[in-house]
Amino acid sequence: MTHRQALEDAAGQADLWRGAPSEPPRPHYLGHRDRLRERAGAAPAALPDYELLELILFRAIRRGDVKPLAKQLLTRFGSLGGVLGASPEELRTVAGVGEAVALDLKLVHEAALRSAREQVARRAVISSWSALLAYVKTALAHETREQFRVLFLDKRNQLIADEIMNRGTVDHAPVYPREVARRALEFAASAVILVHNHPSGDPAPSSADVDMTRQVVEALRALRIAVHDHLVVGRDGTASFKALGLI
Repeated sequence: MTHRQALEDAAGQADLWRGAPSEPPRPHYLGHRDRLRERAGAAPAALPDYELLELILFRAIRRGDVKPLAKQLLTRFGSLGGVLGASPEELRTVAGVGEAVALDLKLVHEAALRSAREQVARRAVISSWSALLAYVKTALAHETREQFRVLFLDKRNQLIADEIMNRGTVDHAPVYPREVARRALEFAASAVILVHNHPSGDPAPSSADVDMTRQVVEALRALRIAVHDHLVVGRDGTASFKALGLI
C-alpha cells in the first residue's frame, strides 16, 4: 500500500466513523408495561388510578403508550368509578376506545358489582350496612339515568332479591307503590329497602322523593311489610331517609 493509499484509507475510516447513523432514540414507554406489572404485583394498592386503568387497557391495546388514554378517560368521567360505571356508548365517545376496551371496562365493573353484592347477600343487611352502602354506590353512583330499585328482605333481613323496578330519565323514574307491593308478596318478603339514584350527583332527597316514599310505606304497611330505609345515591354520597328522620 502506498503512502497516498494509506492516507485515503484513514480518511475514509474517519468519515465512516463521523457519519455512522446513530440508533433512533427508544420510545419512553418501552419497558413501561413490564415495570408497571412488577409494581402492581408488589403493591397494587399503591398504584394511582391512572396506572391501574393502564393495566386494564393493556389487555385490549397490546402495543403503544396507553397512559394518555387512561388520563383522558379519568378526566372525561371524573374518577375511576366514573370510568367503570360509564355505559359502553359513553366510553366509545373517547378517542382510542373501541369495542374491546369498552367491553373490558364493563367486565371489571360487573366483577366489582358482583363482589359487592356477595358481601350483602351473605349476612343480614341491617348488620352489614357499610357493605350495603358500598354495593348500592357501585351499582348506581355513576348511572346517567335515574333508576328505582327495591331490595327485598326475608324475616332475617337477608337479601332475597335486588330488582330494578323502573328506569327513567336524567331526573325522574316513575314508581308504582302497588307494583312494589305485588313484588314483595311474590317474594314473600318481610321488609324492603328502597333505592334510587340522582344522576345530578347530589343525593339530597327531593319533595317528590319524600311523597313517593310515604305512598310506598302506606301501601306496604297494610301488608305488614316494613320499609327499613330509602337510600338516594349520587356521585357526592348516599342519603338515608332513616338517618334524616324522613321515614
